[in-house]
Amino acid sequence: MTQGSPFGLSPNLHHLETSATIAISQEAKRRKAAGEDVIDLGAGEPDFPTPAIAADAGVRAIRDGKTHYPANEGILELRAAAAKHLSLLSGGRPVNADHIVVSNGSKQSLFNVCFSVFGPGDVVAIPAPAWVSYPQIVHLTRGRPVLVPGDPEWGLKLSVRDLDRVVPGAQGLILCSPCNPTGSVYTHAELKAIAQWARARKVWVIADEIYRRIHYGPGPAPSFLDLPDDFLERVIVIYGVSKAYAMTGWRIGLALAPAKVAKAMAALQSHTTTGANHPAQWAAAAALGDERVEQDVVRMVAEFRKRRELVVSRFRQELPGVEFVEPLGAFYFFFRVDSFGGISGTEFCTRLITSTGVALVPGGAFGDDRWVRLSYAAATEQIEQALDRIVGFAKKLSD
Repeated sequence: MTQGSPFGLSPNLHHLETSATIAISQEAKRRKAAGEDVIDLGAGEPDFPTPAIAADAGVRAIRDGKTHYPANEGILELRAAAAKHLSLLSGGRPVNADHIVVSNGSKQSLFNVCFSVFGPGDVVAIPAPAWVSYPQIVHLTRGRPVLVPGDPEWGLKLSVRDLDRVVPGAQGLILCSPCNPTGSVYTHAELKAIAQWARARKVWVIADEIYRRIHYGPGPAPSFLDLPDDFLERVIVIYGVSKAYAMTGWRIGLALAPAKVAKAMAALQSHTTTGANHPAQWAAAAALGDERVEQDVVRMVAEFRKRRELVVSRFRQELPGVEFVEPLGAFYFFFRVDSFGGISGTEFCTRLITSTGVALVPGGAFGDDRWVRLSYAAATEQIEQALDRIVGFAKKLSD
């Protein structure tokens, strides 16, 4: 047994915590199974079906016998489709398919990248609030995650000044835009400033752009790929089909990295999962490579936009004193609850699901328990019912 660790478990797991977002989803499902009237707005998962063209491509791959071990880095057809797709999103800039590695979901892509570029003691800056898995993944590399609080007046985003003040010696930065959990989106100028900061200090930047296509401004959200090549020498972009293409269960993630990092990631993956699900890779290739699928994405984003307007307008009209982040991308609404008599996000969510059956995620899961995350990746009717209950609950807290 390993000395000094509980129950003989490896010290690798000392900091490991169960994903809070998954735990909330499981609790909602448990209550539903028990017959309770539950509306789950905790899950970060589109409620739409996978586009038919992508689904059919996956089924066809199975029937065609494409069910064997794929290449460690992913099938060429998917990497080529992803390279062309990312190129088109950023004005036709060159994207090398040989620098793309396909993994079992973008979460594994993130793990592979972190494990390839960070090591014991490395300090990794993470803008907070942040997706629950970022600090956990850094801990697994034996690195040291440092949450850097974002500015409430700036959509809880952070600036280069914040990074220099809190983590002057960072070896890495994990940045999510559009952001989970806030829905904030970094502008082109903000990304450029961060890229300049990272280049000057030789900091690895891991840009999680899984929500890039779910953007409520013109076109896709700004990306590090919109910057000139000399800004990207130490930038790894994480992408995938789970969110914008409603393919969470297909488990296909992508990482676009400098050649040496891509090679290291493929080697690492060869000793862990070997490669991503083979038929699912063909489905993802169709999603990214067939222009007809883009019509499905546009329709889904338009529906997310309507739901966003519904949530924002209800809060503005009926809970005017509640602070929230204006969501410009993704499908999350992040609002502050400590104005209700100093209540924490955890207590708010616990009492909310117990008394009204609405499941939300407390901000403590993302690093700040003054806030709560609502996912509007649900049917409009469900969102309306949930908002009725949330507004009623919040007003009672204010009485």
